Amino acid sequence: MDLITIQQLTQNDIRKAIRAELEEFFVENKINSVQSDADEIGGIDLAMSLTGLAKPTIYSLCSRRRLPHSKRGKRLYFSRKDLTDWLKAGRRKTQNEIAAEVQTINSQN
Repeated sequence: MDLITIQQLTQNDIRKAIRAELEEFFVENKINSVQSDADEIGGIDLAMSLTGLAKPTIYSLCSRRRLPHSKRGKRLYFSRKDLTDWLKAGRRKTQNEIAAEVQTINSQN
């Protein structure tokens, strides 16, 4: 393998090399950017893998209508997007964010 320093490469050569490596990575890992944009629908396994919660916990949250889901017959279905939004909605603010809000409220008064 020949060693080449970056100084010998043009900006276009560097971009081509990076692009080729990324394409190879995505092909090897079967990652498709179009698929990741689509809203995946799945069962309890999707909910468990995305939230990290146990199956009984998910069933309990669904029965109390705290977790977004759909039901057809006896089966529960979950949307990746809905679960992600649900997880993000539970985000707690940092101390810096709280302090900034307090400062904004105090400056308005």
